[in-house]
Amino acid sequence: MRSVTPRVPLRPAISALPAYVPGARVPVGAAAFKLSSNENPYPPLASVQAAIIDAASDINRYPDMFATELTEALAADLTAGLTQEALAAKGPVTAEQIVVGNGSVAVLAHILEAVVDAGDEVIFPWRSFEAYPIVVSVAGGTSVPVSLLAGGGLDLPAMAAAVTPRTRVILVCTPNNPTGSAVTHAALEELLEQVPSDVLVVVDEAYLEFVRMDDPVDGLAALAGHPNVVVLRTFSKAYGLAGLRVGYAVARPRLAAGIRSASTPFGVSHIAQQAAIASLRAKGELLERVDSIVVERARMAAALREQGWDVPDSQANFLWLALGERTADRAAEASAAGVIVRPFAGEGLRVSVGEPEATDLFVKIAAGWR
Repeated sequence: MRSVTPRVPLRPAISALPAYVPGARVPVGAAAFKLSSNENPYPPLASVQAAIIDAASDINRYPDMFATELTEALAADLTAGLTQEALAAKGPVTAEQIVVGNGSVAVLAHILEAVVDAGDEVIFPWRSFEAYPIVVSVAGGTSVPVSLLAGGGLDLPAMAAAVTPRTRVILVCTPNNPTGSAVTHAALEELLEQVPSDVLVVVDEAYLEFVRMDDPVDGLAALAGHPNVVVLRTFSKAYGLAGLRVGYAVARPRLAAGIRSASTPFGVSHIAQQAAIASLRAKGELLERVDSIVVERARMAAALREQGWDVPDSQANFLWLALGERTADRAAEASAAGVIVRPFAGEGLRVSVGEPEATDLFVKIAAGWR
């Protein structure tokens, strides 16, 4: 009888992980607009491309493991954006407070690895960024999803009420992916006042630069007032560096040191570091592009609402259409018509803001669904 070779077992938490579903790519040779991954539709600025080309000549060398030049540039940039109140209360942001990584999702994973033990609870909104339950499980934690409000916003009081003695982290995604809704700074402060000081609150501001609302969240001000806050940001969206993977966290020095200890050595390439530095130097020009995307977001939302769609007020670079059971079919129809969108089966479509031509085509497609 043939013997069966035992298989190497996987951790049960790994076997049970939900699959991360990336935004679909445009098939090779096809002509379509890719509005499925919340990417910046603009190519890199010439100055950023030049930095990338220059950095490529050094790829035979390991990158600076601590991204010294980048963290110093970020500290200067973040300090320049502080309110006078925050600056007076806690002083400037320093490089030792900043931890960079291979995209903000990798930095989030390192944060959880630094503070979450087996069985510890991590509270997050749901539906939200689909990597949340994955990184929680990999860290050995227990996911505690809290349902969104009817309009797609975060239910912060319910998240506060979900805290137990096992809670170690609360994730606040604002603006929320995929609904686009954002919380106010007053609401965030109210949450922080209710949360025990030994519970870490991660303010995920991946779409910060697209926010145009009254009383927007100021993550750095929250950090200045609360030592249990970590701010999470990225160069992937507004700065258009999604293909190079640069994200970062800002925290009190002790927490930052712990997160840094859990981070993958040499996790951000030299090319990515130099591109991020060049992007900070060109921040004004890049934010003009962000303004254009915000204008296009408003145009798309207005056109869809005119058709009768209930579109949540998005503060990000995408819109949300709650289509329920029709979602998969509508996504397939959009793809066939030349627009790739991101379906969340049984819930809705997330449509990134892209070129004006892409907006026009998607609005035309959506009109056929009414």
